[in-house]
Amino acid sequence: MLTTWQGSERMAKSIRLLWDDVRKNRAIYLMVLPVVLYFFIFKYFPMYGAVIAFKDFTPAKGVWGSDWVGLEHFKDFFESYYFVRVLRNTFLISFYNLVFGFPAPIILALLLNEIRQKLFKSVVQTVSYLPHFISLIVICGLIIDFTNRGGAASSLIAFFGGPSTPLLNDAGYFRPIFVSTSIWQEMGWSSIIYLAALSGINPELYEAAKVDGAGRFRQIWSVTLPGLIPTIMILLILRIGGLMEVGFEKIVLLYNPNTYETADVISSFVYREGLAQGNDYSYTTAVGLFQSAINFVLLISANRISRRFSGSRLW
Repeated sequence: MLTTWQGSERMAKSIRLLWDDVRKNRAIYLMVLPVVLYFFIFKYFPMYGAVIAFKDFTPAKGVWGSDWVGLEHFKDFFESYYFVRVLRNTFLISFYNLVFGFPAPIILALLLNEIRQKLFKSVVQTVSYLPHFISLIVICGLIIDFTNRGGAASSLIAFFGGPSTPLLNDAGYFRPIFVSTSIWQEMGWSSIIYLAALSGINPELYEAAKVDGAGRFRQIWSVTLPGLIPTIMILLILRIGGLMEVGFEKIVLLYNPNTYETADVISSFVYREGLAQGNDYSYTTAVGLFQSAINFVLLISANRISRRFSGSRLW
């Protein structure tokens, strides 16, 4: 009884402190309220719909009126011909994006940080940021024109003796094209957070390194990179947590039946099977839930490994 009473007192005290803080900083809480509502309405509230992965869902019966089938849809997916293909493609595209795309904005930020001519630095930043703001439809149109027969890429390959064919019709070219253009799209925009982290490094550390005789590259290695490590690790954890997630929009805009073998990923499979063809909502929800479960395990594992070896963690 005493323990229960003490627990109630602590909870009441915490509530009073929270309410006092809300009254004191109500302007800040009002500013964050739209963000909280957004995540609740569009991220958390729809999660109840995941239950249809375990049901034979029909819109006429609704979520709770549909028949319960348990793990049947998961079993169908695991036994499907497409299971290995979409799992392999999703992992490989994400892995290549991680290996080649994750270091790219770090390198760009380090290079920009070394530029002392402000006008040139501003021009480079503007040019590198622009692809992020261009519509994905336009980006994909440019990629298709660039890789079609007679396009710049095909013409370059033909110049060196290769065949002048539409590259996006060749399954072997899809992943390199997808990954390289994704790096081009997001490298500049992603470098902003690293530039912000670089601005927080104490300038006195560079002065001390100069006094000790450190050159430009030694300063980057001994001062700049250690200052970026916490930011790099946090973003790496988040990136690994989304390793099995590849947005379907760009995939759907670029792939075709000729490239399904290397281009079809979980999200595009869900889109095609759940909306474009069969309207099998329960089956595709099960596939999406399986994908989310893998990402959850990867996120937890990456956070624990980072906490153990680097000290940086999300929680």
